[in-house]
Amino acid sequence: MIPLSAIIITKNEEGNIAACLDSVSFAAELIVLDDNSIDRTQEIAAAKGARVVSGQGWSGFGRQKNVALRLASQDWVLSLDADERVTPELRREIEASIKSPAADCYAIPRRSWFCGKFMRFSGWSPDYVIRLFRRGSAHFSADPVHERLVTDGKVAKLGQHLLHYSYRDFSDVLAKMQVYSTYGGDKIAASGKNCSFCTALSRGTWTFVRTYFFRLGFLDGKLGLALAIYNAETVYYKYLKAWYHGQIRPQNVV
Repeated sequence: MIPLSAIIITKNEEGNIAACLDSVSFAAELIVLDDNSIDRTQEIAAAKGARVVSGQGWSGFGRQKNVALRLASQDWVLSLDADERVTPELRREIEASIKSPAADCYAIPRRSWFCGKFMRFSGWSPDYVIRLFRRGSAHFSADPVHERLVTDGKVAKLGQHLLHYSYRDFSDVLAKMQVYSTYGGDKIAASGKNCSFCTALSRGTWTFVRTYFFRLGFLDGKLGLALAIYNAETVYYKYLKAWYHGQIRPQNVV
């Protein structure tokens, strides 16, 4: 075992949590902060040797991960989502980096799955995420979604990939579009920014062009096109919801 705490936040992840925990079984401490799952997530995690803690209600991804971070006791922390997997090659690199650290934090290249394959372009590869860090050197931003790790320490890059099974099928795509566009729209509205229908349309269009052409999404084939459309629709609805929230007040409905 190495002085590493693997922290994972969950909500109804019985289909993912076992494989995720198996991939980090080399860590000295496994912590699962669960948001009152109604499936077998907690049972499975406990059976895998994780310390399972029930959350006190959902507060957004950033705040939830900070709660999990405060539970960690080892010198180093690896933050994972339940749908992510550490490969044997990445494990060896993590172990070597902790044994002879060259930085306080490490960015890991992530390879993400979209409805049937790992995307090679479309802005998804390489997708560096800071996930491995010395405890006390970093914390998560309070963003409710698309949180980031905030650190003043030195950041280095690892070479081996973290696997991210983010969108198993198009049901996942539609569900996450709803969640991410709502969180994003709420954040824009709370900032006081003025949005219009034209803002939503132009931002969505630009997102498609950037993903499919400038980020070479067309090289990912038909799924690259599907991903570009998904990105565009998510951004479109994010700004549309912000516009609706700020400009159109729902009237009393009888």
